[in-house]
Amino acid sequence: MLLASILLMAPSAWLVETAFLRFHGWLISEPHGPKLILVVAGTALWALAMLTVGVWLWTLTFWQLGAFATMEESLYFSMVTFTTLGYGDVLMPHRWRILGAMAAANGLLKFGLLTALLVEALRHVRMHQVASRRR
Repeated sequence: MLLASILLMAPSAWLVETAFLRFHGWLISEPHGPKLILVVAGTALWALAMLTVGVWLWTLTFWQLGAFATMEESLYFSMVTFTTLGYGDVLMPHRWRILGAMAAANGLLKFGLLTALLVEALRHVRMHQVASRRR
């Protein structure tokens, strides 16, 4: 599941980067403010979509394994674990508890990578906007 989650995110990140490259000229032209907002909003929505896909992958895995009786319980546990919030009100059956820890590690890694990509996208666009203004 860790590998599947990452393998789904990698091509998606490549597509986002390709989109940035395609619209590079437009993004660095004036006016800059609205385009920065668009970059932040678009990248944040993409990151949210990638997190949602990751949560659903774990949800389906837990449900298929029979770790939880309902899809809702599986989804709730996945979200709480993936975000490392860990309320503890829904627990994994003893035999599957290592998967819960793996889901938490996957969520932590994914949040870190997506945050880094969000900051890098904003930094890259802003850096080129400033450079184009100087010219």
